Amino acid sequence: MAHISYPFKKTNKAVYQKPASVLTEDSLYWKKLGLPVLVKEFGAIDYLDFSPVEPHYFAATCSVRVQVYDPITKVVAKNISKFVEAAYGASFRSDGRLIISGSEEAAVKLFDVQSKNVLRVFTGHTAAVHRTFFTKDQVKVLSFSDDKSVCLWDIATEEKIASFSEHSDYIRAGAPSPISPEIILSGSYDHTVKLYDCRSNETVLTVNHGNPVESTLFLPSGGIFISAGGTEIKVWDIFNGGKLLANISQHHKTVTTLRLASNNSRLMSASLDRHVKIYDISTFKAVHNIDFPNAILSMAISENDDVLAVGMVDGVISIRKREQPARRQYEKRLFKFIPDHVLVDNTSSTLDVIVNKQKEDKNSEYEKFLRKMEFGKALTAVLKPYIATKFPEKTIALIQELQRRKVLHVAMHDLTDKNIGALLRFFKKNLGETRFTREVIDATNVFIDVFDNQIKLFSEENLRLFASLQEEINDEVEVCKRVCELEGAIGLLLAGAQVGSNIDTLELNTLAPSTKAQKDIIIDV
Repeated sequence: MAHISYPFKKTNKAVYQKPASVLTEDSLYWKKLGLPVLVKEFGAIDYLDFSPVEPHYFAATCSVRVQVYDPITKVVAKNISKFVEAAYGASFRSDGRLIISGSEEAAVKLFDVQSKNVLRVFTGHTAAVHRTFFTKDQVKVLSFSDDKSVCLWDIATEEKIASFSEHSDYIRAGAPSPISPEIILSGSYDHTVKLYDCRSNETVLTVNHGNPVESTLFLPSGGIFISAGGTEIKVWDIFNGGKLLANISQHHKTVTTLRLASNNSRLMSASLDRHVKIYDISTFKAVHNIDFPNAILSMAISENDDVLAVGMVDGVISIRKREQPARRQYEKRLFKFIPDHVLVDNTSSTLDVIVNKQKEDKNSEYEKFLRKMEFGKALTAVLKPYIATKFPEKTIALIQELQRRKVLHVAMHDLTDKNIGALLRFFKKNLGETRFTREVIDATNVFIDVFDNQIKLFSEENLRLFASLQEEINDEVEVCKRVCELEGAIGLLLAGAQVGSNIDTLELNTLAPSTKAQKDIIIDV
């Protein structure tokens, strides 16, 4: 009898792939920030600030020094180390020529960037000064201290112009008004944010953030400010008596830094959860997320979003520079030339069309074994560490195909002791993955049916893996039970709310006729 060959159908692994993230203009824009260059410092990076003028050096405050970095070469251009104890919160003046910094010494120091000389020392605080800024007119400086006070200093005379001691805990955040040199904003660990007017020397506004405040900033209009503390970012309206305009909660650990970017149209927040999130100022919705290897203490971004610097708790500074548009590479592409007569009536200057090479579709190793009906070898191929870790959807797709053909038990029976361990590791790792949970459970049941009488013959390592898998399954069962209980409780609450709403409707319907009758009686009388 003649042999009949049937077309081979490839396994469908696409169904288990992660859903592709939607590409937006913001994600494309921020992904153009190049690969990070990591620079190691001697201590946690307390504060970062970019110079407003070119070449946009940035100051990194860490340990007992302020390091001024060149963002292009990523090396230290200036080293300001005239501190006895830790330095905090160094920031540039708008002309980029001066730097003001606080310190653990309870003093505020003013430096000349070029010569690194100390020009002024402002003394008067009794505890560490963590944040310092220049005012709008650039002739005064602000300091925020752990002695629970905010001070305004005159640069020319080194005298204290104003002082406010309204907070009841450390002050670790503050900001000068972008429209007036007399307006000051401060945020404290007592959960409050206060607005001061130096002309009347009084507090004009107090709002409760609800958590220790780590960072504050004004929007360019000066009528709205933003505070960050705990896992929340809150937006407040000054002119409406401190009305809360928005409450953003996208982080799951403490938010440490706020910055404005993209010509003040985007808000950036950094957190101890290792994420930098970017929001649209008009809607306060997150538009992009950037991950980092460690908890973030400080962040700064240069003008035109060219360089992003992020400081972490382990003393590492991550520097990302925006990639410049490169010349188009033609050597790896094919060209399709258009004849001259086609371009007679065409005003376009484009003379050729680029045709991208299409990759050849090659069968994977496991599919070749599947075609030959060597099921054990096919399962072994997808249990290789690279495939099982990097492309688990391929492993799951093959397992489902073997189950569909009802030969999964045959494939498992052909596994060696080493591959049995690889299969148990795969089950344990992917049991909680929602894309694979159903398939892993079904495959585990087949595994138990095949090896039920041979488990005692497993190696010590495989026995340990099998016991660990059992514990994982028990934990998943407990989680499912709790979720069911929670679902039932929520359903009961929703049902009660719906019944209450129906009762109110019935009462209104029953009362309506009597009310109408009463009106008729009154009219008759």
